[in-house]
Amino acid sequence: MQTEFSRALGIEVPLICGAMYPCSNPELVAAVSEAGGIGIIQPLSLTYVHGYDLRDGIRYIRSLTSKPVGINFIIEKSSKKYLKRVHQWVDIALEEEIRFFVTALGNPHWVVDKARPAGVTVYHDVTSRRWAEKALEGGVDGFICVNNRAGGHAGTLSPQQLLDELAPLQKPLICAGGIGEPEAFARAIGMGYSGAQLGTRFIATRECNAHPDYKNAILHASEQDIVLSEKISGVPVAVIRTPYIEHIGTRAGPIAKWMLRGRKTKHWMRALYSLQSIWKLKHASMQGAGYKDYFQAGKSVSGIHDIHSAAAIVSDYAAALNTRVGTG
Repeated sequence: MQTEFSRALGIEVPLICGAMYPCSNPELVAAVSEAGGIGIIQPLSLTYVHGYDLRDGIRYIRSLTSKPVGINFIIEKSSKKYLKRVHQWVDIALEEEIRFFVTALGNPHWVVDKARPAGVTVYHDVTSRRWAEKALEGGVDGFICVNNRAGGHAGTLSPQQLLDELAPLQKPLICAGGIGEPEAFARAIGMGYSGAQLGTRFIATRECNAHPDYKNAILHASEQDIVLSEKISGVPVAVIRTPYIEHIGTRAGPIAKWMLRGRKTKHWMRALYSLQSIWKLKHASMQGAGYKDYFQAGKSVSGIHDIHSAAAIVSDYAAALNTRVGTG
């Protein structure tokens, strides 16, 4: 079944392997694209965690698949040095002819301005209509609708609530969060979404090189084990409840909260959190439970019970969608 989203990108299945720090290794990104969905490159993961120069990493992924891949840019202004690097990454992605960008945590207008002449499709991560309207002013083509079941930086609204808020904007919408089994994917498309983005499900794959402890934590977790921690980036992030999480708690301290409320100080505090979390998340995912840190995951864990290949997941999800269409 084709949707507005899949037709625009030239992919077979309207299914995204979302950008994940630190779990978006090149082999996983390529495997999802090769199977008919689309894998998204996360530049910081590709360069800092997996050790590639961005251009070389893109070319390595292209050696594994000739099908479309996308790339994610976090454009929040907490660090001028980081934002300068993002500008460089955007230029490299354009030079390497990547035709699908996903932006997050900032105003995407400058990315759209650079990408539009090259015919690039740009989607923006949103959690509410307020942010979607701002991104729409910037000229984006569609939205990744991050709901309250997502891993990482989760939203506050249910998939249906987000759909109801954003459908009047008349742009393609991607359901992000809570899609852990094929039937959930088919339901999302049936609701009116143009596609779905998966993260947690694709961590539990053979191609993802996250530590086995991380994958096992996903397999054995329930929805009730997913909690929101403010200690990674200063805003709630969905993680698996572990003894370490219970020990340190999930709430930001009073000084951090005060700084996060300030117009200028919130950027400093988020930058500090980011520097700490980039290192912690990298080691937790690569070294496993022996390293006392965070395993990010969403409530889709309730539907994930086995390690599969990325190709098997895409195939199973496509089959569920086609069955739903075939039965009306």
